[in-house]
Amino acid sequence: MNVTATDQLPVLVIGAGPAGLAAAAHLVDRGLEPLVLEGGPQAGAAVREWAHVRLFSTWGEVTDPTAEKLLAPTGWVKPDTKTYPTGGDWVEKYLHPLAEVLGDKVRLGARVTGVSRAGRDRIVDADRETQPFVVHVAHADGREERILARAVIDASGTWSTPSPAGASGLPALGEKAAADRLAYRVPDLKDPAVRTRYAGRRTAVIGSGASAFTALASLADLARSEGGEGTKAVWILRRGISGSTFGGGTADQLPARGALGLTAKAAVDEGHADAVTGFRTDAIERDGERLVLVAEDGRRLDPVDEVIVLTGYRPDLTFLDELRLGLDDRLQAPVALAPLIDPNQHSCGTVYPHGVNELSHPEEGVYLVGMKSYGRAPTFLALTGYEQARSVVAAIAGDRESAERVELVLPETGVCGGAGLFDQPQDDEATDGGGGCCAPAPALIQLGTTSPASSCGS
Repeated sequence: MNVTATDQLPVLVIGAGPAGLAAAAHLVDRGLEPLVLEGGPQAGAAVREWAHVRLFSTWGEVTDPTAEKLLAPTGWVKPDTKTYPTGGDWVEKYLHPLAEVLGDKVRLGARVTGVSRAGRDRIVDADRETQPFVVHVAHADGREERILARAVIDASGTWSTPSPAGASGLPALGEKAAADRLAYRVPDLKDPAVRTRYAGRRTAVIGSGASAFTALASLADLARSEGGEGTKAVWILRRGISGSTFGGGTADQLPARGALGLTAKAAVDEGHADAVTGFRTDAIERDGERLVLVAEDGRRLDPVDEVIVLTGYRPDLTFLDELRLGLDDRLQAPVALAPLIDPNQHSCGTVYPHGVNELSHPEEGVYLVGMKSYGRAPTFLALTGYEQARSVVAAIAGDRESAERVELVLPETGVCGGAGLFDQPQDDEATDGGGGCCAPAPALIQLGTTSPASSCGS
């Protein structure tokens, strides 16, 4: 197939979540044909699984302007920009209507099982760049299909592959055998069956991010409520507690995110949760009907009834094996993006706005956007995904000037606690020029201004 014919093919988007649907909206706006493949039965399938969780971003920060323009002729009205949606609100009031507008450009129950170049596995160089992408799809009804595409935007996220409890990155010994007592999502304690599972029980919460904060706050609310007496959380942290453990607090430019950390702190201060620090889980053992967590250093905790594992997510790269991706060997994120988001280097949670330059791969025409682009790194914001989608689509459309123009300034967390994923002893080398959280900051251009913005809590 020649280049001209390839240009007539659709741009294939994997995933009908926030970033994927935004990419489709930008493609339509550019006069390009998108085809969105969603493995779930509905648009926003992953978000629907945490419908009970409230976002710490307002409505004003979780909708894409170009998608809004596409929705406007339908009579869609943007919710109050100062209010905070739940995941369920986000789906019902934005993602579902957007998928409806896109119509047959979105196919549901269509799971991508492989992506390659037509007639070329990853070894072959000859004439590679002129060949279209070939995408293999498994449909919910058992059918298989092969689709050709001019470019591929993978916005499939990381929700389907949560990280395990084991601190080594591998499941702890006994973790799989204890699967009936483990959860890898924030529980919906408004669901009577889920509430019964945790009420009056002792639950270990493993993790240190926003999801862990949410779980701790929810369990504390349960403990305070009628019928929830005796509910207790044991908060498992791989590091010690420091000034940045609970987030940015009042210094966070997303107030609800800052408040979430303070709510988790209150759960500990009020005795609804006990914090166990420096505990790196190595094994999960049965003790009758209960579980015992064992650390790498041999420490054993008192038995718990349930374990909630909230240690982050990781990308599923298996269906991209035949493509030549340039991924960081630690984060599994694009190599140019990785230094901006690597928690080994900084803990600010503030990422410079970025686009096609940071998201490109040796295989021209394939892009990872949204949560998928972050690999194993945390603290992703919807605004980041929308800017990525805008930039990548502009590049596919041949508008390089727009693709390379930064059109966003992200809110800062107020946290800048130094580098590293492990606690390090204080010494001169660590405090004098080594381990600062900020890489050299490029100028951030706010839409409508040419003034550089501060970064990383500075």
